[in-house]
Amino acid sequence: MPDARMIEFRSVSKTYPDGTVAVADFSLVVPRGQTTVLVGSSGSGKTTLLRMVNRMVSPTSGEVLVDGQDVAGVDPVRLRRRIGYVMQESGLMPHRLVIDNIATVPRLNRVPKASAHARALELMELVGLDPAMARRYPSQLSGGQQQRVGVARALAADPDLLLMDEPFGAVDPIVRAELQAELLRLQRELRKTILFITHDISEALLLGEQLVILRTGGEIAQVGAPLEIVADPADDFVAGFVGLTGERRLVVRRVDGVDIVVDGSGRPLGQVAARG
Repeated sequence: MPDARMIEFRSVSKTYPDGTVAVADFSLVVPRGQTTVLVGSSGSGKTTLLRMVNRMVSPTSGEVLVDGQDVAGVDPVRLRRRIGYVMQESGLMPHRLVIDNIATVPRLNRVPKASAHARALELMELVGLDPAMARRYPSQLSGGQQQRVGVARALAADPDLLLMDEPFGAVDPIVRAELQAELLRLQRELRKTILFITHDISEALLLGEQLVILRTGGEIAQVGAPLEIVADPADDFVAGFVGLTGERRLVVRRVDGVDIVVDGSGRPLGQVAARG
């Protein structure tokens, strides 16, 4: 039976040559088959922590384990080829067709071209892209379509682990909501281990099964399921971060016999459904 721990950070720190402490002392277990979201403002070390997993950043001290193995002892190229990675800007190769972008890692792993392309077409449908777009270049796609290609590429080698670094931060709010819904659907189907980075608490509460709220320097303010954190924030910092002192503080008002949910500014958000 596989270990329930997919990633484990053991007292990791990162100090850059100029003396900047990005992460002081961070320990966390990322459970297998769940979406763990690291959320914090700029300077909280969240991207530094994510990039430690695929050795794009080396910790100053401590260990990062994937499947029980310290990544410091794994060849970085081999490591990255078995971890899906989606970044804010899709990172697609502009001179290569969509189908070839998606097939990149399988081809590097010596999968025959025909098989890699067949897999790419399957993944395009999985992420909600018309396979007819396979022969286009990234510049011929919208920002949201490019991000879907990026997700398909990350899934192409069927990795157990996906790293997602603010993947929806560069698209407009409508497209962002569509991509979030698509990720939730994919996760229900695939049950990958996802480490997701965002500065947006609404996105974190929507996508995360385990939520990690960070202070400056990678200090953990609270870890838990979104419902647990909203119900019982650890301190005023967490309460403020999740919005319980502002607009996210909701109340129910009865208007003409109907229960209406309003936010901290008094704006109506919807009706309370009658229990059937």
